[in-house]
Amino acid sequence: MVNKKKYKVQTSPFVVPTHDGKLIEEHFGLASDGNSSISIAHMVAPPGWSEPFQTPEFDEYTFIIKGKKQFIIEDETIILKAGQSIKVNRHTKLQYSNPFTEPCEYIAICLLAFSMDSVNRENQ
Repeated sequence: MVNKKKYKVQTSPFVVPTHDGKLIEEHFGLASDGNSSISIAHMVAPPGWSEPFQTPEFDEYTFIIKGKKQFIIEDETIILKAGQSIKVNRHTKLQYSNPFTEPCEYIAICLLAFSMDSVNRENQ
C-alpha cells in the first residue's frame, strides 16, 4: 500500500512572466499545480505600476503586506495599506495600481483560479 501525503509544501511557486516589473509567484493554482478552484499568489507591484480596467470572472481577496495599493472599483477609489484586506466580487469592473513611491507587497487569492481567459481586460 502506497502512503500518500495529505499535504503539499510549495517550495517552487510558478513565476508568471510579466513585462511591467510586477512579481507574481503563484503558489497554488492552474499554473503551479493544476488546481482550477483557487489561485494563491504572492505579488510585488513596483512604484508607478498599473493594469488596465478589467472585469474578472472570479472573486478576489487581497491582503497588503507592505506599502499601499490603489483600487478603482466601479467609480470609487480605495487605497489599502499594510495590514488591510479587501474582497472584490466577480463581475465587478476594477483597476489595480500602485501610483505610490514604494513597492507594494501583497497576497492575492482568487476563487475560481486566475487564468488569462477569466479576466476581461479593457484596451488602454
